[in-house]
Amino acid sequence: MSCKESVIMDERMKFVGRLLEGEKMAELCREFGISRKTGYKFFQRYKDVGILGLTDRARRPMRYANQLPTQLKAEILRIKRDKPSWGAPKIREIIRRKYPEVKTPAKSTIHCILDRYDLVKRRKKRPFKAQGTPLSMTYNPNDLWCADYKGEFMLANKQYCYPLTITDFASRFLLTCEGLSNNCEALAFSIFEQTFQKYGLPKTIRTDNGVPFSSPCALFGLSKLSVWWLRLGICIERIKPGNPQQNGRHERMHLTLKKEATKPPGENLLQQQEKFDLFIDEFNTQRPHQALDMKYPNEIYTYSPRPYKGIQDINYPFHDRTVTVTSCGRICFKRKKINLTKALAGQNIGIKETEDGIWLVSFMDYDLGYFDLESEKIEPLEYPFAPEIV
Repeated sequence: MSCKESVIMDERMKFVGRLLEGEKMAELCREFGISRKTGYKFFQRYKDVGILGLTDRARRPMRYANQLPTQLKAEILRIKRDKPSWGAPKIREIIRRKYPEVKTPAKSTIHCILDRYDLVKRRKKRPFKAQGTPLSMTYNPNDLWCADYKGEFMLANKQYCYPLTITDFASRFLLTCEGLSNNCEALAFSIFEQTFQKYGLPKTIRTDNGVPFSSPCALFGLSKLSVWWLRLGICIERIKPGNPQQNGRHERMHLTLKKEATKPPGENLLQQQEKFDLFIDEFNTQRPHQALDMKYPNEIYTYSPRPYKGIQDINYPFHDRTVTVTSCGRICFKRKKINLTKALAGQNIGIKETEDGIWLVSFMDYDLGYFDLESEKIEPLEYPFAPEIV
């Protein structure tokens, strides 16, 4: 017994001794700094087994929930070593047949035992790898818009500014340059909606693979913002990671923007936005562009014939059923939960059985992939959202 344990034991013996001499429980508990519940507990232990009842008891549980008998655990490990390719379902069935008098453990319990002894091969989860899409070449205004964030920079008040820029590919017309406090999705929604309301809708938007245009781990890199574009009837192009030259016209505009509107920076976001507004006017109406035969962008650009009217309802008349994606990004179908992507949460998708037990998942006019009820996994098709390249 350690010195500390000896002191605790002496205190408990004094406590019980004074109780036996007739002192009150409540007063003694206050003096010794313990609750009355604890005082009664030690006094009852003393009455049950004598002075040994005042020693500390082991805190290990009498039994563990779902703990298997040692013999059964050994049998599970023996079967696995004899049949290395067998998994928990097969081993469970052998145990059930061989020992019918014993409660059969769950598959998850057997899998945990195998995992504990390094008898389970762990599959490496292959992360989504962003890739570029086919890129279109167009000569008509509003066929393709380019969007990006110019690199953030610090204002005079030490606040960072994140300029969100949108240009028309054919005319180089600078549609928007908005200095934002961050690159969160909510602000991007607002800026794009204002731009759509003013100029109409493009056929396609080209971006990089960064947030909020894309989600790194989502199906096809979809984000809430890109799903909204799809709902508006806009196709999506993405440049190949690490290849900003694929959005070269837009990047060239950023270089001019940096030279003429950020050095020196504004005192705050309001002053910086005034600089951006002056730059937009000069860039579109006063600055000749060599690539445009020295014309101004506003001499070429025309408003889109597709006005912004908000999103329309989706119908799937040629599918077997319509399912709403849950808030956690799943399809609940025939008591199964198939993971899709949170970017589509709240959206209606169409499901159609193409073969016996094989189901096609579609969003709007785009086919996303197939799943079966056994694997409960979506096998995605090729990237469906880029425009057709003629």
